[in-house]
Parts: sequence; C-alpha cells; structure tokens
Amino acid sequence: MNILKTLIPARQVYLRRLYSSGSKLVETVQDNDTGISIISMARAPVNSLNTNLLNSLRTSLLEAQSNRSKGVVLTSSLPTIFSAGLDIMEMQTEDKQKLTEFWHTLQDTWLTLYSLSIPVATAINGASPAGGCLLAITTEYRVFVEGKHTLGLNETQLGMCAPKWFKDPYISLLGYRQAELALLRGLLFKPEKALQLGLVDELAKDKADAIEKCKKYILSYDNIPDVGRTATKLEIRSDLIKYMKENKEEDLKNFINNVTLPQVQASIKLYIKYLKQKQ
Repeated sequence: MNILKTLIPARQVYLRRLYSSGSKLVETVQDNDTGISIISMARAPVNSLNTNLLNSLRTSLLEAQSNRSKGVVLTSSLPTIFSAGLDIMEMQTEDKQKLTEFWHTLQDTWLTLYSLSIPVATAINGASPAGGCLLAITTEYRVFVEGKHTLGLNETQLGMCAPKWFKDPYISLLGYRQAELALLRGLLFKPEKALQLGLVDELAKDKADAIEKCKKYILSYDNIPDVGRTATKLEIRSDLIKYMKENKEEDLKNFINNVTLPQVQASIKLYIKYLKQKQ
C-alpha cells in the first residue's frame, strides 16, 4: 500500500491494483472513481530504460488499453526521478544482436505509446533527460513537478544524434528554431523554462498534484465520443506512425552505425566512469 499512498493523497486512496509486471519494473493501479490507470515505472535507482523495463511498460500500456481504461497517467514510483533515459549499459557494446533487440524494443514501446487509442498524460515527477524526455513528449499532455530537475533531449552530449521520431515531436512542441538550438546543444530545461517553451503543459507542486492535473486532462474528454477522438488522434499522428512502420530497419541501421563508432563508444565509457565515481 506504500506505493498507492505515494501516488495519491490519503483522502483519495480508493485504488485497486489491476496488474503489475512479474519483475515489478512497472506498477499499475486504477482509480476506481475515474477508471484511469496510473502506470509507474519502478526500476531503481533511476528508471534507466533497458530492454526489460521497456517490455514491461509496453505490456502495461496495451493491457490498460484492452481493459478499456478511461486513460493512462504515466509516472515514476521513484521520489525525484522520472527516468534517466536509455540505459547506457545497453549501448556499451558492439554486439549487433544485443543492440538490435534493445532498439527494436524501444521502437515498439514508442509506437505503442504514440498510437495508444486512449488518452495518455505524463506526470513528470523528477529528472527526465534523453529517453525519459522521449516518453513524456510521446504522450498527449505533460505536467512537470517544480524543482531543480530538468527535461530535454541531450543526445549530442554523448556524441549521438537523436533519430527522427525523437526530434519531430520535440520540434512540434518547441518550434523549429528553439528545438534546433536545444537539440544541437543538448540542452536540458528546468520546469519554468520547459513551461515557457511549451515543452510541458502545466507545472505542479508535487507528484500527487501532477497526477491530479493529468487526470483532469483525461476527464476533459468525457463528453467527446471515443470514436471521434481516437480517429482524430491517429490521423494527426499518422505521418510519424507510418514513418516508423516503414523505416524500422533503416532506423535500426542508423542507430547501430552511430552507437558503434569508436568515438561514441569512448564517450559512453567515459560517462559510465563518471556515473560510477558519483556513486
């Protein structure tokens, strides 16, 4: 019950667990009053997105959709981190088979989240660089908890290029010029700046407040027929969905060619060394 009390204030703890992954990497609860599923990533210490976490997240999203949830709030069970991004350990290799499995899993999880038929919003309760930012901008609505943490796509800082399906949603939110500068410099934004740029839709005082605001967004569609809303969402997003389906293998090839470059592998090793020194 500790997870439930963290997610929702005590006065609103009318939650029933629907399902959770066997590995406990993702926890899902449902608010009985609203029918909204709250999906929390729970891979300590920083929700690094490895193959197992991504698979668990995709399964949870598909189950929420098939269970006819009214919508999904995506968040983290960790107190100050939403997601530190892609697991760097998954990329510290030149083994193409391992890289292929990892990237295909990321592609499939992104495609599921991007094309989910039900409303989905993100309660960003802490740091969210790179892949963590990708998850947030893939959803329809973002609420960022106030604090010193940051959000953004900073792939260039590791010598990497964010692929099209990272960049296009980012550009659509920030506008071309601001997104270009942010992507080139690998900038990360604090909550107030993220709101100013349009990277997030609202700020919240804490995680519980963020979840309530996400639920309010989902409930705003109560009087909109699902069939019309879903068709419109998928039509708006159809170009990028089509791109991913038609260019999945080319995108994989580009990723492998980039990540296996000696200078990129060297940057990854230096970053891992830096992380170990911080522990």
